[in-house]
Amino acid sequence: MATILDLKPLIELTSEDFYQLCQINPDVSLELSPYGELIIMSPVGGETGNQEANLIADVTIWNRQTKLGLVFSCSTVFDLPNGGNRSPDVAWVKREKWEALTPMQRQKFLPICPDFVIELRSSSDRLKLLQDKMREYLDSGLKLGWLINPQDKTVEIYRPQQSVEIFNLPVSLSGEDVLPGFDLLIE
Repeated sequence: MATILDLKPLIELTSEDFYQLCQINPDVSLELSPYGELIIMSPVGGETGNQEANLIADVTIWNRQTKLGLVFSCSTVFDLPNGGNRSPDVAWVKREKWEALTPMQRQKFLPICPDFVIELRSSSDRLKLLQDKMREYLDSGLKLGWLINPQDKTVEIYRPQQSVEIFNLPVSLSGEDVLPGFDLLIE
């Protein structure tokens, strides 16, 4: 379960402040909402960790074949255009977007929004917080996002300017035109 600290009444962290905070606390997984809330992420258990690893592997295998972009793990922080600093469980960025970054930008929290993300709800995650996070990605330029919810046996599909689609598990999902040729069975 994530712990949320509202810092806004006392301090407003800039992206650089947040980066420095993470550097001096490398053992703590942190995110920053666009509203100035510091989010302390709990580690996941074995089942969720294995599911995350398999999802990363699936996207990586597709990406190695297509060479269309880069895949990032949940340890990567994206400094989103709307002010949030978020770490999706799986993220993919088009190669052109990556190549437009300077070497310095590539070393720090990435100042872009991924083109594709997967969020995997763990047993301790609050669904509404993950749904809000998915909308935050959309507001920042996300092209396609999947919120996998094993507890409710559903997947929510997020696309720009479209209503969220909800499918019951098992379901075969398509990367559509964002990840062309990528299909994945979610059970």
